Amino acid sequence: QVQLVESGGGLVQAGSSLRLSCAVSGSTFSTYDMGWFRQAPGEERLFVAVIRWSDGDTAYADSVKGRFTISRDNAKNTLYLQMNSLKPEDTARYYCAAGWKLSSWRDDYDYWGKGTQVTVSP
Repeated sequence: QVQLVESGGGLVQAGSSLRLSCAVSGSTFSTYDMGWFRQAPGEERLFVAVIRWSDGDTAYADSVKGRFTISRDNAKNTLYLQMNSLKPEDTARYYCAAGWKLSSWRDDYDYWGKGTQVTVSP
């Protein structure tokens, strides 16, 4: 059983930065491809970014490209999402997920955290 716990969310002003963390336990973190998704109230859970375990290859949603950076520390079993130049439209609950491929599809991820709320005020 894999457990994922997100942290680092909060209320910030537009233009600010936040760094989200996702602590992974219960399995070998370094063998999973890890992703971030977000969900605003009344909307679908959408892909944000993903990082492959083997070579660190990454992919991003167009809406965050150039502003967000995904990274991982396999020694600490932790995934990160550095978010810069935040916009009000980035407001959502952010979830980390563990899976087996570099994918933007929710169904390709087997394990999910409970999320952390990010709110960006104008």
